[in-house]
Amino acid sequence: MKSVFDIVASPLITEKGTMVNEAGNQVVFRVRRDANKEEIRRAVESLFKVRVEKVRTLNYLGKTRRVGRAVGRRPAWKKAYVTLAEGQRIDFFETV
Repeated sequence: MKSVFDIVASPLITEKGTMVNEAGNQVVFRVRRDANKEEIRRAVESLFKVRVEKVRTLNYLGKTRRVGRAVGRRPAWKKAYVTLAEGQRIDFFETV
């Protein structure tokens, strides 16, 4: 069984993530590739003590990169858009 700390890897703080946070009360996380929406919902609710309404996920395939003759591949990863219930909020950068 996966722990909640294994499922949610980190928040994704990007320009688009900040816009969806302000507009639709959503938070963007980088999550495990094998985690499903229900596991992500439970992990976010228990870690941040908020109520989650909806979870949308996106799978990203790793890109092939080369340096000289060496060919490598970036790892594939998964992103989750978590919609919080009305009045719920997660602040990663709290203003003092």
